[in-house]
Amino acid sequence: MRLSARDLTLGYDQRPISEHLDLEIPDGRLTVIVGPNACGKSTLLRALARLLRPSAGQVVLDGEDIHAYPAKEVARRLGLLPQTSIAPDGITVADLVARGRHPHQRLLRQWSERDEAAVVKAMAATGVTDLSGRLVDTLSGGQRQRVWVAMVLAQETPIMLLDEPTTFLDIAHQIELLDLCLRLNREQRNTMVAVLHDLNQACRYADHLVAMKAGAVVAQGDPKAIVTAELIEDVFGLPCRIIDDPETHTPLVIPRSHHANRRNDVRQPLRR
Repeated sequence: MRLSARDLTLGYDQRPISEHLDLEIPDGRLTVIVGPNACGKSTLLRALARLLRPSAGQVVLDGEDIHAYPAKEVARRLGLLPQTSIAPDGITVADLVARGRHPHQRLLRQWSERDEAAVVKAMAATGVTDLSGRLVDTLSGGQRQRVWVAMVLAQETPIMLLDEPTTFLDIAHQIELLDLCLRLNREQRNTMVAVLHDLNQACRYADHLVAMKAGAVVAQGDPKAIVTAELIEDVFGLPCRIIDDPETHTPLVIPRSHHANRRNDVRQPLRR
């Protein structure tokens, strides 16, 4: 395991979010973290990305405490797509993607053929080559997300962390982005960790699913093995049924409806 969390205590302003948290990220697979709002998903991802220092325990990257590395060295091994990304005014797609090469730049080193090749490859992989000359702030939400993914890809890191990458996207662009992430994982063998809100998307795309509640990991593993109606009700407080997704044969969460019976009652003919 290249990336793991060991006995982490995480929080803000002396307020603990997670305590004694352990997690191992499977190499070369797509891991998805789910859980209710404020359960610690994004806090955990920030710690894995070295943006938040734990008050106890450690995040281990390639056998060392992640805080023992210089920032640029971490950025050569691990890329992050944050929850909200704001591009500088007036920047083009190509220039933004090129910023992914910053961790590989040194004081006396100029832009190289390898840098150019990495940017071209990242834009081609994410389907934004035709947008290279466009200003980022003129793009649609789905296009912008693909550009940000291209920037992270241009870093050429073996590990990618994605914090709620589908937020604010319509359903078609959500599926498009998740299909892209899955394809990149399968073709390039990147280790990917994503925080998602949609349970059915998480079950459909994850090789390894992590369910969190109140700052703790309560279940993890193959979605087919761990997703049950009991788990969903425990973690989310949502009574549901679990059926087989007819497209992917992964678990499909069907919330139970209190309205269905009332609608059926209304439709019944009056008895005389």
